[in-house]
Amino acid sequence: MSSEKLLVVQFNKVDQQNFYKTLRSRVNAYFEQKKNTRQGNWTMHIKTIFMLSVYIVPFILIMSNQFPSWASYLFYAVMGLGIVGIGMNIMHDAMHGSYTNNQKLNRLLGYSLDFVGGCSSNWFIQHNILHHTYTNIYGLDADIHDKPILRLAPTGKWSPIHRFQHIYALALYGLSSISWVTMGDVRQLLSYRKRGLGKQAGQNFKLTATILLLTKVAYVLTFICLPIWFTDLSLGQVLLGFLLMHVVAGVVLTTVFQLAHVIELTEYPTPDADGNIENTWAIHQLHTTADFAKDSRLLSWLVGGLNFQVEHHLFPNICHIHYPKISPIVEQTAKEFGVPYLEHKTFGAALVSHLKMLKRLGQKPVNRKTTAP
Repeated sequence: MSSEKLLVVQFNKVDQQNFYKTLRSRVNAYFEQKKNTRQGNWTMHIKTIFMLSVYIVPFILIMSNQFPSWASYLFYAVMGLGIVGIGMNIMHDAMHGSYTNNQKLNRLLGYSLDFVGGCSSNWFIQHNILHHTYTNIYGLDADIHDKPILRLAPTGKWSPIHRFQHIYALALYGLSSISWVTMGDVRQLLSYRKRGLGKQAGQNFKLTATILLLTKVAYVLTFICLPIWFTDLSLGQVLLGFLLMHVVAGVVLTTVFQLAHVIELTEYPTPDADGNIENTWAIHQLHTTADFAKDSRLLSWLVGGLNFQVEHHLFPNICHIHYPKISPIVEQTAKEFGVPYLEHKTFGAALVSHLKMLKRLGQKPVNRKTTAP
């Protein structure tokens, strides 16, 4: 199914059970009772300082030229974790407008993705518009598009190499981050322009392209050229450290996002011939999204609440620090209305399920029209 046709996909607008209306009412009542804002608070400010420090401090140590060359690799690896922390804990909430009530500050914090080598304008279209609207719909949700030697959806194109993807996938995820600073963002920007998505999102192509070019140049000058010019590290050592940084970031970022959607529990709904989806948007999210390791407070803090993906997909305008509190409301309401509430109790269980799903998706399809593996 072409991406052009998927752009006019329509969800069922009749919520006969009033599930989402009831759920929103209960979540609203929670915030009114607690007199809490839906956005972040002082804990987000502390987290922001911490995550930025994990990225910036190791680079300062590299630039100090006071450590042996082998230590630089450790610093670059820590910077990779800093990229993860900034992306999941700062940029993600800011781009959804849930970090603060000040939308100008949200936009500013959203640019933290450009600070770590990405393109916030592209990410807004890919994530906020496409992924959150058309979750697990092949051809439109970029997170499950066909990727080099990876098949992430049962309706995706199959190749014999996919039989082994459950073995090499995690290593391949490490390349996802490095594509930000090479040609990946450029290709994506051009693709969105061709498909009219940039215009739909209110994107000024010339301005966006100029900002992308300038931020990429500034990123390369800062994190590659400066260490070469002002430290004893060789070109090869800097490039190897830079690659290590992005491999660490890519593996962690991609794995965490995949554990919510590409697992054995979730579905891959396919529109009918007229482009209609059977369920309402909210119930569609419950069929295609899963939580994991909700009881791990440390994991939740580190990944910006992205282990509460069900809550995030239903309420992306609520800051992630509130998800542990509204999660019981979502789960109980889903149970009452007889709709799915998918989750794995641990990170390990979710990871195993993801690898099993990759193995299943790697098998040669028997019926290409089947919507579930």
